[in-house]
Amino acid sequence: MRHTSLIVVIAVLMQFSVQPLNAANLVAKISLSSQTMVVKQNGVVMYRWKVSTARKGYVTPKGSWKAKWLSRNHRSKKYDDAPMPYAVFFNGGYAVHATYDVKRLGRPASHGCVRLHPNNAAEFFALAREHGLKNTRIVITR
Repeated sequence: MRHTSLIVVIAVLMQFSVQPLNAANLVAKISLSSQTMVVKQNGVVMYRWKVSTARKGYVTPKGSWKAKWLSRNHRSKKYDDAPMPYAVFFNGGYAVHATYDVKRLGRPASHGCVRLHPNNAAEFFALAREHGLKNTRIVITR
């Protein structure tokens, strides 16, 4: 009986094994209608932040992408060298990045990127670097 009990206990414990951090799944879901970003790690909501996406005349693309590259102190080549700190690029020149125009968070105000408060952008940037780009997904919905 002891051997069978031990096997059962091991089987139960294996169900709760922790995955290594670099294998974690990091998902940022951005809602254009609510101007929010929800960050989930392994399916668990960790953060809910206000964002700014494309204002009238510009587009924030809808879809799902893996993060492509990171740039800690990026500057826009397209928009007059505008600062894009803590940029997590996901689709060409589109990125999730910090803005210093924090009073406009929660409503459309960008040229198409997803803007966050600098503290939140720094946190998301660190999480993307920690989990790895291939394990970081950006999902943008209406």
